[in-house]
Amino acid sequence: MHRRRGPNFTYVSSCVKYMIFVLNFIFWLFGGLLVGVGLYAFIDKWQATGLIKLDTVYDVMLNISLLIALLGGVVFIVSFAGCVGALRENTCLLKFYSLCLLILFLVEMGGAVCGFVFPRSLHGLLELSFTERVVHAYRDDPDLQNFIDFAQSDFHCCGLTSDGYMDWSKNEYFNCSSPSVERCGVPFSCCINATDISSGLVNIMCGYGVQNFPVAEASKRVWTSGCIEIVRSWAERNLYTIASVALGVALSQLFVIYLAKTLEGQIELQKARYDLVPRWQT
Repeated sequence: MHRRRGPNFTYVSSCVKYMIFVLNFIFWLFGGLLVGVGLYAFIDKWQATGLIKLDTVYDVMLNISLLIALLGGVVFIVSFAGCVGALRENTCLLKFYSLCLLILFLVEMGGAVCGFVFPRSLHGLLELSFTERVVHAYRDDPDLQNFIDFAQSDFHCCGLTSDGYMDWSKNEYFNCSSPSVERCGVPFSCCINATDISSGLVNIMCGYGVQNFPVAEASKRVWTSGCIEIVRSWAERNLYTIASVALGVALSQLFVIYLAKTLEGQIELQKARYDLVPRWQT
């Protein structure tokens, strides 16, 4: 015999419901913060430069502030759906939420598989698609310039492709035919010793004229290897760490999807119970 359930019985687990709510509330706040920071940086850059080029997809992808705002918008909307869906026990919002997480999970898995199975092809695609655009836009976008300088100084690289420091010959300011004082040079972030030890100041002229030197001579002053190859080598050296982090993120996403589908099923059961109550009373 089945034990009779009381009138206050509910299939909806409070633990599952509020776990989803709290988790998504945190991500909702984080998404809002990203939107605010991204929009502030985008508007500030627009007011400073007066012109922002967004003609192609690549222009959007290389616009760091806009990319942060868009990423924050996605996080904000998806987490809001999960937050409200759990709190109000709305199955439509929960279905939307779990579908978005599933799509994100599949995209991540597809990217990871492509990266591990076809590393050379991915390397070539990145070089072909982004090198000229990134190098050309170096002086035009302050956010992109700061990002490139950070990457080159942190990973000890210069340029993107296997040509290394010679990639900067494609930039109108560093090209040897340029009237600029930076002609035949590279950004200071390529320099091995960009900071003067005695004064602590950055020598922005440390990379001037480097393109005139062969690799053996240039390597005494600047990093000569391209960043894509350096990052790929770094990823290979830290493969187990990256794989462990990726596995942890993937399992976390699957767990949250499971919680959302569990709550959705519980809500459906509770709705079915409410629909049956009038029949029992008649």
